[in-house]
Amino acid sequence: MNFEEHAAKPLLRAAGIATPRGCLARSGAEARAAAAELGVPVVVKAQVPAGKRGKAGGIRTADGAAAAGEAAEAILGMDIAGHRVESVLVEERAAIAAEYYAAVLNDPVSKGPLVMFSPEGGMDIEEVAVSKPGRVRRAPVDISRGLDADSARALLDGFGPELDDAAVAEVLVALYQAYRGNDAELLEINPLARLDDGRLVALDCKLVLDDSAIKRREALAGAGSPEPATELETRAQALDLKYIELDGDIGVIANGAGLTMTTMDVITDQGGKPANFLEIGGESYTKARPALELLLDNPRVKCLVVNFCGAFARTDVMTGGVLDAWEALSPDLPVFFSVHGTGATEARAMLLERLGMTPYPTMDEAIAAAVAAARAAGGAT
Repeated sequence: MNFEEHAAKPLLRAAGIATPRGCLARSGAEARAAAAELGVPVVVKAQVPAGKRGKAGGIRTADGAAAAGEAAEAILGMDIAGHRVESVLVEERAAIAAEYYAAVLNDPVSKGPLVMFSPEGGMDIEEVAVSKPGRVRRAPVDISRGLDADSARALLDGFGPELDDAAVAEVLVALYQAYRGNDAELLEINPLARLDDGRLVALDCKLVLDDSAIKRREALAGAGSPEPATELETRAQALDLKYIELDGDIGVIANGAGLTMTTMDVITDQGGKPANFLEIGGESYTKARPALELLLDNPRVKCLVVNFCGAFARTDVMTGGVLDAWEALSPDLPVFFSVHGTGATEARAMLLERLGMTPYPTMDEAIAAAVAAARAAGGAT
């Protein structure tokens, strides 16, 4: 779950990291009142759970209340990365001496937290990593030990005397504690600004909450901005199906979340694009028909991969459910099966008898055939 800036910054303040004074406004009049209350030059910022707001024209400066109202009226209603701007954050403008980048995120390589820092704040960190790789430092964190001040200072070593500063290390430690204490997937400050008076202030903040922690963090999640569900995803939720719509053209049905994601990864690796995540598992004998209807109602789908691997769940039972749905709906698109594990012999016999086909020897071969079929059909792959 993503968070807008105004909803993420309270986590920083609670951790002892300074942020500018500011007020949320939903109209030009509210923005004028907020700027008048702050009594200083301000920045008016679109509140959407997306980056690159400045490049989209969603961040503007104002020297007074009237200008703040005009800026808000220009920003409200904009579309930024598919999000309509419904509110703006009016904040006091900072006198910036230097800008840094700081973040803690889940690292798929080390399978744990990763602290990142760069003295090139205020820019896209991806661009900095490419153009100035030596200016981005990364430090995996042992989750059993956490991040201490010495480790944080080591991350800053060599960047220059202005970063040989206990205050910056303290911010990194506090940022890590806020990340861990709130079940975040990502907690990012860009920029972390050193002001003319020497203070460190977080001028922006990005928070992504681990979706699996939403039930533990209900109060925090209430301030989040969940991605709006598509029509098909809404239908799937009502059916209690684990379905996520994607922008590809190869439909996926598999059992187990790990196998489903692996199937999607192999499709991508072979040059294809999955149309969905759909983990159906042992429920396929009761839910295969509504699941298949979901896939068929996606006009982008050109073919289908069915990937079953059975251990406790029998692949013949899962395959039987899909075959019943297939025969009832009679879809006119290619389907490619990969079936292994418990009940695979029986499943192969069912496929030969009812569809006149046999599953592919390996998952890779089934997916390669699906990618070729999608290309032949003029799909996006």
